[in-house]
Amino acid sequence: MMRLILFIYILLIPTFLFGQNERKFVRKGNKIFMDAVKDTTKLDTIRFSQAEAEYRKALEKRPENKQWNFNLADAMYKQMRFQEAEKKFEDLISKLDTKEEQARALHNKGNSQLMQQQIDNSIESYKEALRKNPNDLDTKYNLAYAQRLKQQQENQQQQQQNNQDQQQQEQQNDQDQQNNQQQQDQQNNQQQQDQQNNQQQQDQQNNQQQQDQQQAQQKISKQDAEQLLQALQNDERDIQEKVKKEKAARSRQIRTEKEW
Repeated sequence: MMRLILFIYILLIPTFLFGQNERKFVRKGNKIFMDAVKDTTKLDTIRFSQAEAEYRKALEKRPENKQWNFNLADAMYKQMRFQEAEKKFEDLISKLDTKEEQARALHNKGNSQLMQQQIDNSIESYKEALRKNPNDLDTKYNLAYAQRLKQQQENQQQQQQNNQDQQQQEQQNDQDQQNNQQQQDQQNNQQQQDQQNNQQQQDQQNNQQQQDQQQAQQKISKQDAEQLLQALQNDERDIQEKVKKEKAARSRQIRTEKEW
């Protein structure tokens, strides 16, 4: 992974032009600041805070001094007060005399923005710094680093979007599957209900047919019984007629025999 280069610009200005007090404060602040920078094992915010205090003492005497304000902004940055440092560097850019000095302020402004996760703003600050000083390798390095971070951020966002789209698609597929299953269940239930209704209707028809057959059989049986009874009565009359005829014949025969 790329390492962000922090461009520290401590301006050790000639102090013989100012009074003894100003020289004392600036000299002491610079010493404290550089001692803190040399300790690479930790970020000594206490010593950077002490350096800031010395710079402010000097600025009480000369508040418009550009170099001391630049050192003060560096001290703020090293205390991780990035928003304050950004504003301080922004105020200094138009006040600095040379393009190289302005480029340094823009470089550190970009660093302050990058540490606040303002990647797009930091890229613009680095680009503006390179317009003023195209040969600054540290700014080129930081610009490349910021652009790499932006690409990684965009890739992450794209991956998150893809994951979200995939999750939504899976949810939609699950919902469609549930809907299809519900429709299938409803169709199956309807088919079962139709089959039950058809079976009930068939059973009712069968029962009705059985009842009709039973009633028809009962009617036929009654008619048969009446016909049988009628036949028996006819047979009985025939028998009685035969008996009468036989009796009459016998009577004539007896009478004839007697006559003989």
